[in-house]
Amino acid sequence: MAHHDPIGLIAPNTGLAQLNERSRDIFRQIVESYLATGEPVGSRNISRLISMPLSPASVRNVMADLEHLGLIYAPHTSAGRLPTELGLRFFVDALMQVGDLTEPERQSIQAQLSSVGQAQTVEAALGEALTRLSGLTRAAAVVLTAKSNVRLKHLEFVRLEPERALVILVAEDGQVENRVLALPPGVPSSALVEASNFLNARIRNRTLAEARLELETLLSQDRTELDQLTQKVISAGIASWSGGDGEDRQLIVRGHANLLEDLHALEDLERVRLLFDELETKRGVVDLLGRAERAEGVRIFIGSENKLFSLSGSSTIIAPYSDGAGHIVGVLGVIGPTRLNYARVIPMVDYTARIVSQMLGG
Repeated sequence: MAHHDPIGLIAPNTGLAQLNERSRDIFRQIVESYLATGEPVGSRNISRLISMPLSPASVRNVMADLEHLGLIYAPHTSAGRLPTELGLRFFVDALMQVGDLTEPERQSIQAQLSSVGQAQTVEAALGEALTRLSGLTRAAAVVLTAKSNVRLKHLEFVRLEPERALVILVAEDGQVENRVLALPPGVPSSALVEASNFLNARIRNRTLAEARLELETLLSQDRTELDQLTQKVISAGIASWSGGDGEDRQLIVRGHANLLEDLHALEDLERVRLLFDELETKRGVVDLLGRAERAEGVRIFIGSENKLFSLSGSSTIIAPYSDGAGHIVGVLGVIGPTRLNYARVIPMVDYTARIVSQMLGG
């Protein structure tokens, strides 16, 4: 049997974006049916849904062309078809019309985050943003933030042993972090007091990264009147502030349970189980989300486009958020099945990131 030639489906040398109107209509119906139900759709149903009158046989011919292009596939021997990852990417990039949030949705997100942001820590506000985003999108919501981006309020050295001290860092938002510091031999208690006073005069309302840069500059230019032992205490303190290493990256996940809703088959349950396993691999999630910090706007990873979620075939929609100086300090978004409602989720992620930026003064 001769293969149905897809020539004419796409204008020469213009790529997938030039699908003719009939083919776009049929392809859109296949994708939208999948996003709504997760089930394959057949030519008979498509012929009833599309705007132009076409027989099931004509629809089957177009579906064969779409399959030849790698946009759809048959999951088993039934006549139904599902979009491939390439098909979903093409739909999101070329055919989908991104919706907008309703005014009540905007007000709900803004009011809930504003009330939390005024009363609690940034971490609590981010957690609330995720809970809200997860509830609205019915997916798992994630945020990646750097501990080093909190603004400092106060620092204190407390001696534990002759050559060990506890550094207590207090942030403007109330967070407290303790770090154990190795002291140079022979450091007197007066040097710890002098180091605390010197640092507190210079770190207030700065991030760890900003404070570290300024202090390193001061010490390297020898622009201080500190004795050598006090300078060594300060240098040791600076060295302990990793300012962005893996352990200073904070990953928060909310809404795992949403992924257990609307499962259609055992293979769906297996995909969700794999996604749970992947979310537990925090280093991988941190690396993935970190990639979005280097770009503005919403980023979308579908299925195997990101290696981390290739096993579960999940999609990730994430956007960066900024601080008061306009610097990107983290990313937030959702992770869920590839049949996420992209047109609805994308503006939700984008709006939530913008509200979080406003809350942080960005």
